[in-house]
Amino acid sequence: MNDPIADKTLEMWIGAQVKALRRSLGMTMADLSKATSVSVGMLSKIENGQTSPSLATLQALATALNIPLASFFQKYDDTREANYVKSGNGLVIERRGTRSGHIYQLLGAPLRNKAKMEPYLITLTEDSDAYPVFQHPGVEFIYMLEGELVYRHDDKDYHLYPGDALNFDAEAPHGPLKMITVPCKYLSIIASSDD
Repeated sequence: MNDPIADKTLEMWIGAQVKALRRSLGMTMADLSKATSVSVGMLSKIENGQTSPSLATLQALATALNIPLASFFQKYDDTREANYVKSGNGLVIERRGTRSGHIYQLLGAPLRNKAKMEPYLITLTEDSDAYPVFQHPGVEFIYMLEGELVYRHDDKDYHLYPGDALNFDAEAPHGPLKMITVPCKYLSIIASSDD
């Protein structure tokens, strides 16, 4: 069966949905033909994306399949977004930690209609200051790539080495408390809802 998400034409999209819905209801083409007064031959053409059904035919199909007419079109125009950032080309941006010598490289832009997610590559050098007082909505995940540091979250300290990960509620005070081996590089992913 064709994957409706991958289909390119509206006819193929609708046909794949009709076929999937008919099968999910255990209906044969003859059953659907009887319920809609659309011939089996025409149903076959619709299901295979070989014809554009009229609005009256779509309404009859929607009624027989027990779905709203608009369901045939709901996800057709949805785009599936992705961000690609080539190594070393992340956008250097300013955040609160920039004043303390933290270098932030944004590795991807938020995708529309999705939860907000901000991935950063953070670099701390000998010129960076400890700064354990970040607070923001959502959750944060950090993955240590290089160096060694003590990272504070709320009232607890975590000694992080390359390969270590920390996932936490970002509304509590947090941030690097002490850089032990520099440079320190870690991936930071901040996620929050759009609400």
